[in-house]
Order: sequence, then structure tokens, then C-alpha cells
Amino acid sequence: MRHTCPTCDEEFDTRRGLGVHHSHVHDERLSNRECANCGDEFYCEYEKKYCSETCHGEAVSYEGESNPNFQDKKEVAECSLCGTEFEYYESSKVGLYCSDCVEQKSWRPIRDIQGSKNPRWNGGKIELECAVCDSTVERYPSNVTGETTVCSEECRTEWLSEAFAESGHPNWKGGGNGSYGKGWNAVRRKALERDGYECVVCSKSRDEIGRNPDIHHIVPVRSFVESSNRDKTDAHFLGNVVSLCIGCHRKADFGKIPKSELRERIDSARTASSAAL
Repeated sequence: MRHTCPTCDEEFDTRRGLGVHHSHVHDERLSNRECANCGDEFYCEYEKKYCSETCHGEAVSYEGESNPNFQDKKEVAECSLCGTEFEYYESSKVGLYCSDCVEQKSWRPIRDIQGSKNPRWNGGKIELECAVCDSTVERYPSNVTGETTVCSEECRTEWLSEAFAESGHPNWKGGGNGSYGKGWNAVRRKALERDGYECVVCSKSRDEIGRNPDIHHIVPVRSFVESSNRDKTDAHFLGNVVSLCIGCHRKADFGKIPKSELRERIDSARTASSAAL
């Protein structure tokens, strides 16, 4: 039996020879399947019944019993919430709620996990004393991160001010200054008057701070104490002290505000004070 090429009419002894010829010469494989829907011939390397998705869709239905997951017809049940009858596929459980109630009503019970019913309950809040004013505060154990507890921002500020004083300060080098000695109170009062009782850096007033601003030594008293030909009282002159709020004072102690800037602020305050007179 001779096999004729459908494209160029050349004849071959075997269909395999025809197939090789058609692939190499005409760059197209010969058809080896027939569509079960439209009857057109097509090529496919594996077993396939339909030439396209369109033919597959026309030939195969997924409606009703034709659906591979079809088990049985729908059942009728009464909604547990509104009493309306509705249809459902039985599958493995009984229908409880109609589609309207599923969408619109609270059919899922809300679990009570308040207080001791919460699976993470560990006893609730504990009572602690404020380290500053001794008032009682309540905290969850997970929020107690250190040995010190304060009840408010005001108490926290006061505690920080005391905790960072002397040996608690990161720049502490042994102390030994004792009291500031003669002249300190007088120069402190003059600095407050010169600076208008406000922080020369951020302009916080005495009312905003809650007390008079701190008076900061630009060149620390410690430097005068450690000098062989100076005394700590030599640190108390108006050109070496400046009024600062608690936050700016801390920044100045840590070197976050340059000494040159503080001196410039003093000059500005002195000029403003003179103009007011």
C-alpha cells in the first residue's frame, strides 16, 4: 500500500516514511487523531478525544449527574434561624442555615474569652507602687520590664532626673564636688532672670516645665575641681551657666548640644534682657 503526501502528492511505502517526510519537508506533523465532537483530524502526542477546548465544552457537560462530584440530588431542610425551607447538597453533613441567614445573621457563636476565660490568662493585672509618689498602679506582668514602676509621665521625668544624677549619670567620674559652695545660689538666680525663666534652646517656660529650668554649667564644675589652680566656685559665673529644660539639660550633658551653641544662646539672652531694660 502506497502512502501519498497530502501536501505535495509524493508517495511513500510506509506511513512512518510519510510522517518523517512531512515533518522535515513541510515542517508540520501529520494528523493522528480525530475529534470526537467535530470529526476534524489533528495531531497530539498523547491520547486526546477533542481537538480544542470549544469541542470539549460542547461535548462534555458538568450539570447534574454529569458532574464528576455528583453524589445525589439536593435535599430540603428547614433553616435553624428563620424557619425557611431551603435546598442543599447533602454531601457529608445536614444543612442548617439558608443562604440569606448565612450572609446576614450572626449564626456563628461568639466565644467568650474575657478575663480568666482567655486561654492566655495568667492572673490579670498586679498592683505595684510608684517609685516616686508611692501611689498604687496596676500593670500586666508582661508590661513590667524593670525594677522601677512609675504612675505617670511627670513621675517618670522626676525619676529620670534623680536616677541620672551623680553616680547614675553616664559621664560620672567619681564625684567629690560636694555642694556647689559659695556664689552658686546668686549666679543661679541671675541666670534665671537673664534667660527669662525659660529654656534658652527650646523656649519651654517655667509653667510648661512645671518648675524653674535647670541651670547647666557649660564647663562642668568637675573640670574646675580637677584643675590644680582653680576652685569649684570659679565655675559659678554668668558666662558659664545657662537655663535648660530637663530634656535639653540631658542632651547638653551627653554632648548633643555643642558648648559653642550654648554660649551663643547666652549672648542672645543677654541682648534680649538688655533691650527689655
